[in-house]
Order: sequence, then C-alpha cells, then structure tokens
Amino acid sequence: MTPDHSKTPATTTLDIRGLRIALPGTARPVLDGIDLAVGSGETVALVGESGSGKTLTSRSALGLLPPGATTEGTVLVEGHDVLAMGTDRLRALRAETVAMIFQDPRAALNPLRRIGDFLTEGVCSARTMDRTAATARAVELLEAVGLDDTALRKYPSQVSGGMLQRVMIAAALMGDPALLLADEPTTALDVTTQAEVIALLARLRERFGTGLLFVTHDLDLAAAISDRVYVMYAGRIAETGPAEALFARPRHPYTAALFASTPRLTTPGGRLAAIPGQPPDLRTPLTGCAFAARCPLATEICEEVAPEPRPTDGPPVHLAACHHSDRLVTEGSVVDA
Repeated sequence: MTPDHSKTPATTTLDIRGLRIALPGTARPVLDGIDLAVGSGETVALVGESGSGKTLTSRSALGLLPPGATTEGTVLVEGHDVLAMGTDRLRALRAETVAMIFQDPRAALNPLRRIGDFLTEGVCSARTMDRTAATARAVELLEAVGLDDTALRKYPSQVSGGMLQRVMIAAALMGDPALLLADEPTTALDVTTQAEVIALLARLRERFGTGLLFVTHDLDLAAAISDRVYVMYAGRIAETGPAEALFARPRHPYTAALFASTPRLTTPGGRLAAIPGQPPDLRTPLTGCAFAARCPLATEICEEVAPEPRPTDGPPVHLAACHHSDRLVTEGSVVDA
C-alpha cells in the first residue's frame, strides 16, 4: 500500500516502502509488504490487535530486528535507509535522529541508577553533549513534561508510573529527534494520567516539530492524537487514511469489527460484538486475504486472491485492502449488500 505523499507534510521523516521481514521457522513473513509514512510534525497512529506486527514495524525504524530476521524493502529515516546502516551509523541514528518511548518505563530504567544518569548517559556516550550541557538539557525537558530538577536525584522506585512515563518522554527528546516512536506508552497508566500524557505528546510535537508514530490497540486514543491512521492485521496494512475520515467511515471489515468491539459510554449494557476466530498462524501460508476466515463479507475470491489496496470513493485519499469495501456502511457496521 503506497503512502499518499501528496497528502502528508512536505518533509517525510519516516518512509517505509515494501517492508518484508521473515523469521526462521515461519511459513510467511511477519511483516508482508508494509508501506507507511510519517511527516515532520505529524502524528500517525498504527492500530490493530496484539500480534499484528505494530511493534516490529516501529522498531524497524531503529534497526531493532529479531535475531535471524531477513528483510526486503526500505526503511528511510530522513532519507537514509536504516536497513543498510552499519553499527556505528545505527548508534548515531538512535542518539540523534530517532527515539522510542517503550510501553513499560520500569522495565526500561535501571532501578539502581538515578534518573539523571538515565537521561544523560545516552547523549554523553554518543559525545553529542558534555555532562554539563546534558544535565541542562535534561532539566529543560523535565520542566517541559511537568517535572522539576529534583527528579534527577531520584531512583525509579521513588516516583510514580505516570512520572516515570514522563521521564521516558524526556529521555526520548534528549537528542532532539526528528522522529519519535511511541509503543503503547499509556497502557500501564490510569485514565487521568493517560489523558495527561496524550496532551503532553501533542504539545511537545507542536513545540519541537517532531514526527510521531503512535502504536496502540486503543482506537479512542488513536482518534484523540493522530492526523492519519494505519490499521494493521497479520503483518499487512488493511486500511489507511486521514483519522477523521477513517473513524467516521471505516472501509475495511477488520476496521469496522474493531470499532464494533470497542466499549462505548453511549451504549451501556449488553454484549460487545467480538471478532470470531483467531489471527492466522505464522506457520500457515496465506493465499488470499488474511482476514477472510474471520470476515462476514468473505467470498470465494477472498480465499484465493490477496486484495490490493484501492482508494475508496472521493477525497481525501483513503485506502482499503478489501474486495468488498463498498459493502460497508457508516459507523463501522458490517452488513450484507
């Protein structure tokens, strides 16, 4: 699925084209032909069920691939192919150009070291700043995320989960990255702190002009923060488009099913509409649409021919990889034509 670069900002910070990643012992690629773009100052959400390939896609921008992985395609960051970089260039990329906010901040921080050391050691070891400049930068960013310099002297066990996630955001911005990867950064937080972190990311994006790839399985969060959305299923992009258009009128049965299975305050009580079946096993080859076995609209062609992404009716550009996208109606309902 080729990103519509005419609809994204003039500067494309991340440009993934035809990315395939295969692992030993699997019958099909873990990622199968991913095309994805993030513009400068733009927030792009990558959504889908657990195991769909979201985290691996985001980690590819850092060159963090599983052992034994074989790749095809390109992962361009600021125009440079990450997959072709050697160790030294990858180290510089991670220190200066791309940063990642991981899902569990307590797992990312050494409990025996102070937060100040965690914030400054990366840029100091990369020799992009000396200790004095790094400490000043850390204080500036702590203030930007709503903390003060007293956090520098604390250990991870002395602060809350919400504060630690703020520290992780500050750490990710230490090298003034052009691209920020957020891998479900609010999963372990309460609803109030979650909202604060989302608002903080939006403010920081505007302040620093950073491109943000926001990985989540939470559709409401994706709607709250993103300019554009990619919906991922079984290592493929099922649908992509501007957030407003995609959430108002999903054009892939999988996207519609995700919406239908999301709890809503406006419709309390009753059972949620579950998606039947399970995602396809990596040990099983796919000959057609990956979602066909779970899709109420599937026909014979879905089992035999993998659908090509195609524009839906009218602007803005909104792509869906489905043979029957015209059988979907508004509000995410899946119906027979």
